[in-house]
Amino acid sequence: MTRKKFLMTIIDQAARNGFDIQHWCGACTGQPWESLEQALEYLAKGRNYYTLLFSHEFACAFWKQGTRITFLVPTSTYVISDKKGGLVEVNRKSHTRRRLKPEAWKYHLREMAIADEPLHYIRRFVLVAHEPEAIQVNGRPAHRSSVPAKSHAHK
Repeated sequence: MTRKKFLMTIIDQAARNGFDIQHWCGACTGQPWESLEQALEYLAKGRNYYTLLFSHEFACAFWKQGTRITFLVPTSTYVISDKKGGLVEVNRKSHTRRRLKPEAWKYHLREMAIADEPLHYIRRFVLVAHEPEAIQVNGRPAHRSSVPAKSHAHK
């Protein structure tokens, strides 16, 4: 899937939750609105898509509170303090989440900001009809092993 097609997919998903691309584009990119095609061309160039991905308006619509969306939370390991002040390593298994908590968009913006590639992070939350052959990152196909698993969103 090309970057442009992927951006269209995530914009469409956010639009179903109330995101207005025409209003956002005029207010946040400094580009006059001509058409969706023109906006996608602009966002697909270089890292212009960061403007969209890290926009609060977009994120709030994409990860809308209470939206039914199924995605896999990956395995994680972290260290916490126990009651005696010692350090304990916690290994959390991957699990499936189906509903988004209040203000989940803020959490996802933080996680996406520390991810190596924000498009790979947001990919976990996108409903697609089939697994794409390859996502284009920086004009080159991404390795399949670096593309997160398919998720399924529900209305």
